[in-house]
Amino acid sequence: MEKDFKKSLILILGFAGFIVMADNWVVSPILPAIAKDINVDIARAGLLISSYMIPFGIFQILFGPLADRYGKKNIITFSIVMFTIATGLCALGSSLTNLAIFRALTGVFAASVMPISLALIGDVFPIEERQSAIGSFMGISFLGQGMSMAIGGAIAYFINWRQVFVVYAILSVIPALLILKNYKNMPSIKNPDSQFLKPYLMLLSNFKSLITYFVVLLEGMFIVGGFSYIGSFIAKEYNYNNLLIGLIMTAFGVMSLIGGRISGNVAKKIGIRKILVIGLLSAALGELLIYNLGYNLIILIVSIGLMGLGFIFTHSTLLTRATEFAKKERGAAMSLVAFCFMGGGGVGTAIGSKIVQSMGLNSIFLFYGVMLIITTIIAYFTIKEI
Repeated sequence: MEKDFKKSLILILGFAGFIVMADNWVVSPILPAIAKDINVDIARAGLLISSYMIPFGIFQILFGPLADRYGKKNIITFSIVMFTIATGLCALGSSLTNLAIFRALTGVFAASVMPISLALIGDVFPIEERQSAIGSFMGISFLGQGMSMAIGGAIAYFINWRQVFVVYAILSVIPALLILKNYKNMPSIKNPDSQFLKPYLMLLSNFKSLITYFVVLLEGMFIVGGFSYIGSFIAKEYNYNNLLIGLIMTAFGVMSLIGGRISGNVAKKIGIRKILVIGLLSAALGELLIYNLGYNLIILIVSIGLMGLGFIFTHSTLLTRATEFAKKERGAAMSLVAFCFMGGGGVGTAIGSKIVQSMGLNSIFLFYGVMLIITTIIAYFTIKEI
């Protein structure tokens, strides 16, 4: 396959991932404005977050086997078009009920983009090129997550919350059109014999794949779980508005992007186990620095950047490993990674709230930093080279 097309594919899928990951987090900073406009309290408006996250998690598991059976490019093309429509509908929401329905639809179709994009990358790129490709894709995507609070906060601050969804819908038209334009050039691998449960049972019954998914789960719990409270920490420590908080948190996305560009070459030079150790320990160091020295703005930004670098080194390595588990059912393999990662993030965030309530906000960074060191030990002794 042509080198230029491979680069284009990473940019197209990366931009789709950027929009989806930005959309994933965008409601949090604009929730007070939405609640006020539709005349509900913040507690009830919180339904808009769960109405997106629940289908986002569940449908990742469903879309993997569908992509294996009917073709990855078919499913992702359909999903990104429907995601664009659902995002636009959110701007028209006039009540909590219909806005929650529109957010749920957005979550359903957003669920397919990350795992199926990764499965497509696995089909297109040979193993020696795959980690660099995955790292670049994940870096672009998580730059969207890192910038989401700043983007959403700025649009809502200067215009209104409805225009946030209008802008995201317009932006998502771009990858939708590019995917349609390049549709014929994308590989069309189908496995009509693919079943729903069988590939998942196979993946979870093999120690090599099971331990990988377990480390992904822990990574999600302790990196995403910690990241979820950085905004609250900045607000408490510095009393900044959402726009400034979002700008500071882009350090995570920027370092994810930079780390994604170099992760493949680093992995080739030092191997899977060592890059996992570097990644997990970098994230752990970032969290421990926030706990000890987060009151210093420069150190705080560096710490958030270390978390982003650690995340991308760890996650791109585990994803590359997972692309080799079930080559004929790669969609299911990548969907299970996404499910474990997002599920781990959700569990980590939930446990984190209990830690914050009982021990204080700073304590979560100490606890999760230590847990990442334990995760490093587990990964080093259980994960072998591909």
